[in-house]
Amino acid sequence: MADQVATMCEQLIKAVTVMMDAETSQVYRLEALKFCEEFKETSSFCVPCGLQLADKAQPAVVRHFGLQILEHVIKFRWNNMQQQEKVELKECAMQLLSNGVRSILEEESHVKDALSRIIVEMIKREWPQHWPDMLKEMEALTSQGEVQTELVMWILLRLAEDVITFQTLPTQRRRDIQQTLTQNMDSIFSFLLTILQSNVEEYRKVKGLPGHEVQARAHCRVAVATLNTLAGYIDWVSLVHITSRNSHLLEMLCLLLGEPELQLEASECLLIALSRRGKLEDRKPFMLLFDDVAIDYILSAAQSADGLAIPTNTSQTPAVEVVERRYIFLKRLCQVLCALGFQLCALVGSDVKVDVPANISKYMEALLSFTTHSSQFLKSCTLSTWGALFRHETLSKDAVVVEMATKYLKVSLNSLIKTGFPSRDDNPSCEYSRLDFDSDEDFNSFFISYRAQQGDVLRYATRIVPLEAFQTAAEWLHYQITSPIDPGDTTSKTAEGLCYLLSPSVVKWDAMTVFMECVVSQIFKSLEEEKLPIDQSMELLQAVLNYDTKDPLILSCILTNVSALFPFAIHRPQVLPQILHKLFNAITFEVEQENRVPRTRAVKNVRRHACSAIIKICRDFPQFILPCFDMFHSHLKKLFSSNIMPTYMEKCSLMEALVLISNQFKNFEKQKAFLDELMAPVVAEWTSEEIRSVLWDPVKFLSFVGADQTVPEQSETIDAAGLNRGRLSFCLYAMLGVVKRARWPADLEEAKAGGFVVGYTTTGAPIYRNPCAAQFLAFLPNLLALIRTHNSLFLPENMARLSETFSRAFELMDAEKNIVLGLPQNPLDIYDSPVCRGSLGRMQGFFCTLCDNYFHLLGNAGPSLQQEFYTIENLAEGISGSAFVSLDHVPDHRLRPMIRLFLKPLVLSCPPEYYESLLRPLLGPLFTYMMQRLNIKWQVISQRTSTNGEDEEEHVVCQESQVTQEMLEEQLVRLLTREVLELLTVSCISRKVAEPAANKEEIDEEDVMMDTVQIPTPAQPTEDLTELGKCLMKHESIYMTLLTLSFTSLSWRDATNCHRTASMVCWALLRQVVGGSLLPEAVTWFFTSVLRGLQVHGQHEVCNTTLSLLAMFIYENLRPRYVELRAVMTQIPTISLEALEQYDHRLMDPNAKKAGEKKRKDQFKKLIAGTVGKALCQQFRKEVHIRNLPSLFKMPKPDKDVLSSEALGLETLFGPESTAP
Repeated sequence: MADQVATMCEQLIKAVTVMMDAETSQVYRLEALKFCEEFKETSSFCVPCGLQLADKAQPAVVRHFGLQILEHVIKFRWNNMQQQEKVELKECAMQLLSNGVRSILEEESHVKDALSRIIVEMIKREWPQHWPDMLKEMEALTSQGEVQTELVMWILLRLAEDVITFQTLPTQRRRDIQQTLTQNMDSIFSFLLTILQSNVEEYRKVKGLPGHEVQARAHCRVAVATLNTLAGYIDWVSLVHITSRNSHLLEMLCLLLGEPELQLEASECLLIALSRRGKLEDRKPFMLLFDDVAIDYILSAAQSADGLAIPTNTSQTPAVEVVERRYIFLKRLCQVLCALGFQLCALVGSDVKVDVPANISKYMEALLSFTTHSSQFLKSCTLSTWGALFRHETLSKDAVVVEMATKYLKVSLNSLIKTGFPSRDDNPSCEYSRLDFDSDEDFNSFFISYRAQQGDVLRYATRIVPLEAFQTAAEWLHYQITSPIDPGDTTSKTAEGLCYLLSPSVVKWDAMTVFMECVVSQIFKSLEEEKLPIDQSMELLQAVLNYDTKDPLILSCILTNVSALFPFAIHRPQVLPQILHKLFNAITFEVEQENRVPRTRAVKNVRRHACSAIIKICRDFPQFILPCFDMFHSHLKKLFSSNIMPTYMEKCSLMEALVLISNQFKNFEKQKAFLDELMAPVVAEWTSEEIRSVLWDPVKFLSFVGADQTVPEQSETIDAAGLNRGRLSFCLYAMLGVVKRARWPADLEEAKAGGFVVGYTTTGAPIYRNPCAAQFLAFLPNLLALIRTHNSLFLPENMARLSETFSRAFELMDAEKNIVLGLPQNPLDIYDSPVCRGSLGRMQGFFCTLCDNYFHLLGNAGPSLQQEFYTIENLAEGISGSAFVSLDHVPDHRLRPMIRLFLKPLVLSCPPEYYESLLRPLLGPLFTYMMQRLNIKWQVISQRTSTNGEDEEEHVVCQESQVTQEMLEEQLVRLLTREVLELLTVSCISRKVAEPAANKEEIDEEDVMMDTVQIPTPAQPTEDLTELGKCLMKHESIYMTLLTLSFTSLSWRDATNCHRTASMVCWALLRQVVGGSLLPEAVTWFFTSVLRGLQVHGQHEVCNTTLSLLAMFIYENLRPRYVELRAVMTQIPTISLEALEQYDHRLMDPNAKKAGEKKRKDQFKKLIAGTVGKALCQQFRKEVHIRNLPSLFKMPKPDKDVLSSEALGLETLFGPESTAP
């Protein structure tokens, strides 16, 4: 046998050498790999060969493979091994730990890792029942040397990871090991701390002595391993172990922050400890870290690390490594301070009576030092802590925190400035950003969320010191106004002398604007009216209005400041004309160098910004603007007739603002007369014979908008078709603005006095009339015709009429595709370039906005016009005869706006009396059609997925555009599916707000430790049907469609949709018909649909839980009447028929003892476990089976009353024989 083993070892060594040789060809490498894998699977010499290969005389790669062989044996053959073989293998493994490794600095880490895993695999199978002295043996090993001590640390860490973190064991084994670890945690922690302390002391003794470098590194390596192991336990053990002996562990970790070689691991341990939750009483010892000594250690370590963070010569490779480690340590220290702050916020003001620390100022100064650091990432880490401190009920009133809020406001001036792009070198933060972000796009995405967080914290700080915050904002604004504009780099594509998006002046103006908005928004909430800084704000506003610039990016910031300061203007009405004049001028803004279009995106944005500012002012302060209505109206007329022609969207925005002001007339006739005058040209144009003939005929429509014309790319001629498209868009935009904004007074008495109330419903609710109803009713016939015509454009005969130029006119624009696919948007310099899309881009944009606008208009008509809309004669027929025409040819991306923008608002706003006449005729056919359409599309996607898997080798080379198109189509189907099921949910399901959970701060971690957290679910879902849902369920064809759609969707490849539908919709609908006479085939289909969903989505825990629960509800409610369900269950692979029989017996027999809800759920989940599908990465993985060992000893419960027993036998517990070993 020895010769056979030696021969096989030689072959294995050759195979491993071939595999690891970079020069080996792929064919030989695969053959060698196949040989090694077959050996591990089939050979009877695995153990002797593995031990021989693992000998320390072998090369490291060979030893590693030998250890892998042993690990494979333990994982997959342990259950079939004889007891004597197990003992021998365990003894050999322990011998390897003692004598089979080199010194700690010589031994390869991957060899040590493989050896530690062998021991852990045996522990997982035999401890504590069959290996009770394991911990003692591990402790004894540490006396043999540094490398053995390090290996023991690795073993304890891997054990905790497998049992607690990854939970790779069966439940019973995991509980046995975890319970034993918990019982021995005192001794484990004492052991770990002793090892740590002794090695740190030895390291400090010898680290500076000449000739002791190797010994110092060895002790350091052991200390690092011990700290890493502690980190694996601190996360879950009882807090008592962390804070015992007067928080000795925390004190030691703080001291280690000053050791450069150990500080990173120590800070990670400290961070994990301070991030713990649990009972507040147990967390009180954390307040010891607010002592001067602890804070000083943290500050000292931070200053020392920061001094080494950016080396003077970054070209040297070692320096770069030092930078990264020091910088990571800085991050951990910052997170430690933040976690300490959260513990402070949880404890102060709670029931455990913790006072505000006396030296909280020192802590906040330490936190502020990180907030002023050059690294944007470090700054962002502190924001949540500042927010928690500033909004804390007790701490926010503390004098130190109030003072710090003022300091924070000053500091945030620089924090808001957008600097630190990795590709640039214009700021110290760029150096750090290159370590934190892969690209400028990554940094830009980060900064967007970072600034949003900053805004929240600024608002909290402003609540504490409102006047100081406003003073800071005012000083900054004055500074910006008086500073010259610095455009920075002149290589920008903008006109000469103008700024680009990252110009020094722009980033400062932008930051100041954000600061001003945040401060002013809180001023009015925090101060009484008489304390508002009116005079100072008026000076500021006047300075802003007087500031003149031709730079569009700066002007955009000016407009934002005007909007922010506008609420103060209510107290000085005389300034209003000047404000409007500033905004009107911005609407027609042009850069002097520009003679005509194309305008840059920055210029277009300024004009849109001005329009939005006017609408916002008119929406929020209409009563204040009302005296200027005539001036506003006349200016609008003058603007429309002047040579400076605004765009259609700008004209519509100004009209929208006028409508908002007109709502303050509070007189129906007066407002109607104004709207008639305003909309007369629009309605006349829309209802003209020319437009009517175009809207009713697809051929004429295509010709009118120019989609059938071939257009040269560089055409200089005036685009007549473009003007026609503009006419249609303007009519839709204008009517949409009026319908969206025209309203009756909110006060009922004012509405009655103004003539807006025309009657009352049977329930006593007033019936209003809208002054824009007449214009909309005149507009509606051609609007429905446009929708019908637009749907008809997708018919093959009309698609064929598109010219070569516009053959892709109905496809998604590139920007929309990116949004659907979740791809990043345009680069940062888009503001510089002119907005000059090609002919195809303009046509695609037209059809996209056309579809959105007409559905927006229909969707707003219901809430705006109410009875006047719902009482339109034959409305349901008109809508279905337009919006539902030619749906087979309408692409998915055009169906989404119909559901989201029109049908969903219609459902939400429709009065119950029109459910039967309007919504039922619309929703019934729509859901039937969408179920068929989506089912076909999902079948195609499933077939494509399986086909791609089978023919993978044939499609190795595939066109990228084809792959992208398939991804786009699948994502569009997924989004459309969610829209449809959201419409079904809104229509049928009455959502109830869940009860708030218990205080998260008070979660008892002792309970969490022993098991995974289970999401609480009620015995039966509580969702009820809406009134509309009840109406639809009265009709058999509709409710069967709804049920079929809901249950079919469970197996479509969309886990999000599956979870939502299974948890909210399926049982709520099925419950309504459970008591009826459902066919057995239907019941079987519903049940198998849920099981099919488990097969597709069961790999996701959240889907598994909801689908298993749904299956149990169906089975328990319908099994007594439908024996067919049992037949379905018996077909499940690996089901235990005996367990099924017991479950059925408890369910069917009224006299049987009923199990608790949780136990029933667990039992049923085990019954249907065979249907649960596996993730692709798990499908071909070899299963590891770990057998349960005999249960640990538990004290049996007494069968009788102990008080009534004659002799308790307590005296025997204290007898001499009881102490015998």
